[in-house]
Amino acid sequence: MTTVAHLLTLVDINDAAVSSGGSMSIAAAHEAVLVDGRHVRLLDGRGWTSTLMTARRESAPDDRSPERVPDIWDTTSVEEIESHARMVVGPDEPFDGCSQEDAEACHWAFLRDVLLRRGVTVDAAELRRLRHDVVLSERLLARVGRASGDDAPV
Repeated sequence: MTTVAHLLTLVDINDAAVSSGGSMSIAAAHEAVLVDGRHVRLLDGRGWTSTLMTARRESAPDDRSPERVPDIWDTTSVEEIESHARMVVGPDEPFDGCSQEDAEACHWAFLRDVLLRRGVTVDAAELRRLRHDVVLSERLLARVGRASGDDAPV
């Protein structure tokens, strides 16, 4: 019998969307990692786009110094991205009169069913208790100003 070891969300820059200094688009894929090392894709096509809102000051006519506009990549932390990644892979917020408990139960049942279709038998409650790792791609880490394994901003 195949067992799920933990859950994994892989996060990268979304190449299909335009990311600039003022906005970022992130893609996330959610997987189950099996004890034999295989990965089963649970959710794909998840992600988010963030835009940095800034206020500009009126400059005096004799002020020739350019105002530096912050770059969203410089103001976003790895921890913020990890937190958003966990949110976008669910469970989703309840809708249409469902309770939070119902929404969560549906989410875990859906993931269980994806695994069942791939030949992995697991209980939804067991899935819910598993460790959930978030891994950012090297290029995303470089974009937010950190190298892999580095805990301090560069």
